[in-house]
Parts: sequence; structure tokens; C-alpha cells
Amino acid sequence: MQTSDHVEQALPRYYAQRAAEYERVFDKLHRQADIATLKAWLRGQFAGRHVLEVATGTGFWLPEATAEAVSWLGTDLNAEVLAIARLKPLDFTRVGFELANAYALGDTLRGRRFDAAFAGLWFSHVPMSRREDWLRGLHAQLSRGARVVLIDNRYVDGDSTPVTRFDAEGNGFQRRRLLDGSEHEVLKNYPTADEFAALLGGRPFEFRELDHFWTLVYEV
Repeated sequence: MQTSDHVEQALPRYYAQRAAEYERVFDKLHRQADIATLKAWLRGQFAGRHVLEVATGTGFWLPEATAEAVSWLGTDLNAEVLAIARLKPLDFTRVGFELANAYALGDTLRGRRFDAAFAGLWFSHVPMSRREDWLRGLHAQLSRGARVVLIDNRYVDGDSTPVTRFDAEGNGFQRRRLLDGSEHEVLKNYPTADEFAALLGGRPFEFRELDHFWTLVYEV
């Protein structure tokens, strides 16, 4: 059985190896309506705010998400994916990037505070036993009243990569193959509104489901 440490070390290695082909997942024709809806919606979510992004990856959402932000700091553990993010058409007077561990943001940020946070397609990779700790660590970097926006995948039969097993705490795992032929087991969960209600401890939130994605918005 894989340990939590092994799972969390394997994920960044997988995404570093996948960096050059990552955005192919957004090319699926049947997802284009949802993606267009999300891009238009993101433009206004961070207007006038100083934003911390966790697990930026290749920066697929950045051109729209950063459009009206005052400042934006994209963080990721992998230099490989941030190199691709830096190629996006962005206003680099407002947008910057730093290497950071999503589970130890304070080690990199060292007291800097933000009034918004964003994570796209990241929360589904957080082990269930670490969700509360990760949210607590994220909130510690935010000022009171900060807006938190999460986007992630819904599970859709016949479209999503099948979940091949569950571990003892209920985490799902998928088998994925990259273009180089390598195979990887990747932790992938599909949280529900009820799970977020429990995690957020009575804090008001908005949870919306599209055909292939979900969004979560709340304030700290």
C-alpha cells in the first residue's frame, strides 16, 4: 500500500513529466462550452484584488483570471510547468511566479498577505486526510474577507478517466498514460457540496456544477 508521503511525492513528478502535454486535456470538444463559461466567469472574480494562486501548473486559466486583478502570484512546486505558464500572454507588471510547496506556503511567502486565492484543478489531488490542513495553511496567507475560488473536475461516466481503486481513507486513484508510454497512478477525488459544508465549518459558500467542472467560492 502506498503511503501518503509516497503519493504526494509522486504527484509533482507526474505533472513535471506531463508539463508539455498537459493542456491537451482542454482540447476535448465536448468540454469547450464549460471552459468558455469558466473563462468568462473568472475575469470578474478577482477584480481589484491581490491574488495568490496555488498549483498554477501551466497557467491555462491565467489570461482570463488575471485580467482585472491588481496583482497575481502564481505558485507551483515544479519549475517545468511554470516555464510554460511564463509563455502565456500576461501583464508581467502585475503577474509573477514563485516555486512553492502547496502544503507549506508560509515557507515561501514569509508573511505576505493576499485578499484572494485561486486553485484550478488542484483540490481533487489533495488527500482527504490533508484537506483541512491544506485549507488552514491557505487561509493563513489571506487577509480577513479574502475571496477563495476553486475550480475542478466533475466525474462523468464515459469521459473521465476511471477510478481504479480506493485506499483506506477513501481517496480514489486513476491510472494515466503519458505520450512517452509511461504509466502513473494519480490520486483524484471528486468532492461534493456536502463535503465542503463539513470542511468549511458553517462558513457560507457557493458551489456550482457545470457539465464537466465544479466551482467553489467563499470568503475567509
